[in-house]
Amino acid sequence: MAVTSASATETVEAVFRIESARIIAGVARVVRDVGIAEELAQDALVAALEQWPASGVPDNPGAWLMTAARNRAIDLVRRKETYARKLAEVGRALEDVPPPDPADFDDPDRIDDDLLRLIFTACHPLLSTQARIALTLRLLGGLTTQEIARAFLAPEPTVAQRIVRAKRSLAKAGVPFEVPYGADRDARVSSVLEVIYLIFNEGYSATAGDDLVRPALCEDALRLVRVLCGLMPKEPEVHGLAALLEFQASRIAARTGPGGMPVLLADQNRAKWNRLLVRRGVEALQRAGDGPYSVQAAIAACHAHALRYEDTDWASIALLYGRLMAMTPSPVIELNRAVAVAMSEGPEAGLRLVDALGDEPALKDYHLLPSVRGDLLERLGRPAEAKAEFERAAALTRNAREKELLLNRADANRRLAQGG
Repeated sequence: MAVTSASATETVEAVFRIESARIIAGVARVVRDVGIAEELAQDALVAALEQWPASGVPDNPGAWLMTAARNRAIDLVRRKETYARKLAEVGRALEDVPPPDPADFDDPDRIDDDLLRLIFTACHPLLSTQARIALTLRLLGGLTTQEIARAFLAPEPTVAQRIVRAKRSLAKAGVPFEVPYGADRDARVSSVLEVIYLIFNEGYSATAGDDLVRPALCEDALRLVRVLCGLMPKEPEVHGLAALLEFQASRIAARTGPGGMPVLLADQNRAKWNRLLVRRGVEALQRAGDGPYSVQAAIAACHAHALRYEDTDWASIALLYGRLMAMTPSPVIELNRAVAVAMSEGPEAGLRLVDALGDEPALKDYHLLPSVRGDLLERLGRPAEAKAEFERAAALTRNAREKELLLNRADANRRLAQGG
C-alpha cells in the first residue's frame, strides 16, 4: 500500500535512527571500514526515501534497510575482488576480507557481536577524546552532525571535520574491525567507558550555554552503557559505569527549578528522584567490581539511599572518596572528598582540605573550587569572604545558569556582611 511522501520520510528517519548502529556495524564487518559502512548505510536510507512512498513501508523496515545496505556492501567487495584479480597488489590488500555471508545479517547474536566491534572502533585510543565522542554519537547514537554540534555548542563545520578526520585516521591506520583481546583489552575498554562517561557528564552538567542539563545527551549515554552491559556482561567496570549513570540520571528532574535554575542537592525534592532508575542502579552495582566507576557508583548509591538530605551517610562518602583518590589521584576528587569531610566533620575540617588545593594548577580555572570554598565560608559565618569566592566562581563558569546561581549567592552574602 502506498503512503504519502511525508509519512514515509518520517518512518524512514525514525527507523534509521533506531537501527543505524546495527546496520553500520553489520556492513562494517563486510567492508572493514566504518567510514565506507556509514556511506553505504546512508545509501540505503536514500533508497528507502525514494522507494517507500511508492511501494509502501515494508513489514520489517529495519531488515529492509539492513538488506539494502548489505547488498551494496557485497557489490562493493565484489568490485574490489574483480579489480584485485587484475591488479595483484590490490588483491593482496583484500586477502583479509572474508566472503560476505548474507545469512549472518539474520543472526541476532552476530549483529550484537558486530555492535561491540563498532563500539571499540569508534572509541579507539588512536583518536582524540573529542573525535571519539563525536564519532560515537554519529555511528552509535544516530545523531546528525548538526545535533552533535548543538549538543556540545560547537560549530557544525568543526564537528563535521572532526568526524571526517576520525574516519580517515582509522582507515589510514588500518584499525581492525574487531573486539580487542590480550594486553590492550583493558586500555580499550577504558577508552570506551571514558567516552560514554564524558557524553553523560556533558548532558548532566553542561560546560557552557544557557541550560544546566541536556537530558538528550544523558539518554544517549544511558542507552550506550545499557547496550554495553548486554554485550559485555562479565566486565565489572561496565556495570560500575552503568550503576553510576543510572543513579545520576535518577536525579535529573530535581536538579533544576522554574526557569531552569539549578537546585542544590540539599534543596532538591527527592520525591522527584526516579526510583526506577535508582533500582536499576542498585542492580547494576551488585554486578560491579571495585574499579573507579564502581566506587563512584557506590558514592552515588549513598545519596540515592538517603530519603532526606539530613540522612546522607557523609562519613561513608568521605571514605569512598579516599578510596577513589588511592586509585586515581586527582585534585577534583580531593575537592569532592573535602566536601564530604566538611559534611561529616564540620566546615573547618573541609576548609583546611580545600585551602590545601589552592595552588593546584589543574584547579586554577575550575569554578567549583571557589564555589565550594564560598559555601564553607558561608557556613562558618564569614559572609564577606564567601561573597568574594562566589563572585570568583561566577567569573570562571561558562554556564549561564550556574553563573546566575553563584551571583545570587554572592549577593545574599553581601547583604549578610552589611548586616542586611
